[in-house]
Amino acid sequence: MHVAQTRLKRTDGASPSGTNTENIMSNASKRAEGAAEEVGGKIKNAAGKLIGNEQMEAEGKAKELAGKAKQETAKAAERTKGAVQEAAGAVKNRVGAVIDNEQMEAEGRAKELEGEARQKANR
Repeated sequence: MHVAQTRLKRTDGASPSGTNTENIMSNASKRAEGAAEEVGGKIKNAAGKLIGNEQMEAEGKAKELAGKAKQETAKAAERTKGAVQEAAGAVKNRVGAVIDNEQMEAEGRAKELEGEARQKANR
């Protein structure tokens, strides 16, 4: 059985394999922004404690928690993308096996592994 493979040019900025560098950078920058916000909150909290300003202390704690939440949101988005990538790779792998297309199987397995790695990196 012969299956024709067609490469489509994507117009949404993503590469044909589905990796969108802009989204990855966006989530990485959200994580970094969250980390900076968390550190800034810790500093403000400590300064508030030091000078005995309860409002400043509370604002610092709120900023710290908001930073942690921002980081967790970005990590959750990456885990979701990794799960989708893993599932799509598994499908491609299985279809390749069914139609006896070793290249498709290998590409699918590689995509599966990428998805798994993406999920593990964002736990």
